[in-house]
Order: sequence, then C-alpha cells, then structure tokens
Amino acid sequence: MTYEEYVKESKIVDKSEEEKNLELVVSIIKTKNELDTANKNFEYAEEGLIDYYSYQIKANQTKLDYLMKKAQKKGIALDMVNEIYIRKNKA
Repeated sequence: MTYEEYVKESKIVDKSEEEKNLELVVSIIKTKNELDTANKNFEYAEEGLIDYYSYQIKANQTKLDYLMKKAQKKGIALDMVNEIYIRKNKA
C-alpha cells in the first residue's frame, strides 16, 4: 500500500507596514552594534587585521547610513530608534 503525501498550501501574506518598520529598526540596531564591535576590535587589531576591521567599519557605516535614510523617508524618528535600542540593551 502506498501513501501519498499531501502538502497543505498556505497563503503568502505580505508584511504590514508596521512589521516592515520594525524590521528596519531592528536592522538599524543590529548594524549599529556591528559597527560598534568593529570599532572596538580595530582599536586592538594587530597588523594583519587592521585592513579587515577598516573594511568592516566602512561597510557597516555605509549600511547604517542607508538604513537611516530609509527610516527618515518613512518618517521613523531617530528618537524612536534610540528608544528601542536602549530598551533592547537593558533587557
């Protein structure tokens, strides 16, 4: 006897504007943390890693600038981003 496998089809649901905004804020916070880490690591980098951390700093700064402009266009206040960042880091 053979069994057939049935796959339940699920409807793809677009994210709400609020969910997209939250993802953007989370990305900003994550990128800011990565930039801070790269800056700290650069301070203590040995010869072979200086270029690596310089690249990470530049890449994260460029990404953060892009995300901040995107947030600004959407009307997400910088204070809101900072508030969420503070809440996340206190938890």
